[in-house]
Amino acid sequence: MTDAPLPPSGTPDLFEEIARLRAAGEPAALATVIGTRGSTPGKETMRLLVTAGGTILGTVGGGCVEADVVDAAMDVIESDQPQRLTFRLTENATGQTGLMCGGELEVFIEPLTTPQLVLFGAGHISKDLCDIAVRAGFRVTVVDDRASFANAERFPNAQAVIAGESFAECFEQLTVPRSAACVVVTRGHAYDLECTDYALHTDAGYVGLIGSRVKIRNILRRLAASGRLEGQDLDRLHAPIGIDLGGGSHGEIAVAIVAELIAWRRGFLEGLRTKRISAQEMRTVTSRVKLEPADPVDVQGDE
Repeated sequence: MTDAPLPPSGTPDLFEEIARLRAAGEPAALATVIGTRGSTPGKETMRLLVTAGGTILGTVGGGCVEADVVDAAMDVIESDQPQRLTFRLTENATGQTGLMCGGELEVFIEPLTTPQLVLFGAGHISKDLCDIAVRAGFRVTVVDDRASFANAERFPNAQAVIAGESFAECFEQLTVPRSAACVVVTRGHAYDLECTDYALHTDAGYVGLIGSRVKIRNILRRLAASGRLEGQDLDRLHAPIGIDLGGGSHGEIAVAIVAELIAWRRGFLEGLRTKRISAQEMRTVTSRVKLEPADPVDVQGDE
């Protein structure tokens, strides 16, 4: 097995860049040459890193095959599913690039993004939710305004636990990328409103809110009345949150929420029986705020 050539001086180290992307939650894919037959420009263990923005680092040999690998890597980033592909090279196929090759190149392309989950609220449901989500492959950050609840002892599996004097103080410590999911399960409806408002104004691809349909509608009306929903994509909002499994215990609710997160991440939410109010109904509810003043939001939560 032949090692890949060292990168030119000044080129970022590929594995350090992978670590940086994973820590930042930025989508990317890694293509590795795992087999060759005949004459090919790529050799085993050559690697090519591709980001969602199209930036590349490394090589699988260059030429026309590299462009094909980049295209396949973009598909892997989109689907979050690995692919094992074989590229056949001929003189006719590679003549325009000046490469005289004739053989096969086998490449394994894997997604590198570790999905991030931000949990707003550190109560009983969040404790179960954190443990199950970590087992499902999510990096979990727990946020609460109570240090007695939001701490490493209660959440040993969380990547980070943020506690402050207020949720607003906690928000200042957060960075939420597009690949992240935000789940709001605080102890009070007023806190749910505050955290949902924040989450919808991040780049998060998924925002989930626990509670009854009455509570969800009231929160939507209040956000709309204050102008906080202008320009917001309500298709991102999943409320009430979770797959409808019929369970009601803390553990069952946590399983239902993580099941929905997995389906969202894998692109399989469509057709599943979820609890959410449709985006169309959300838009209808918020469009009537001038005619129907929002009901007051209770301080009592769902925990």
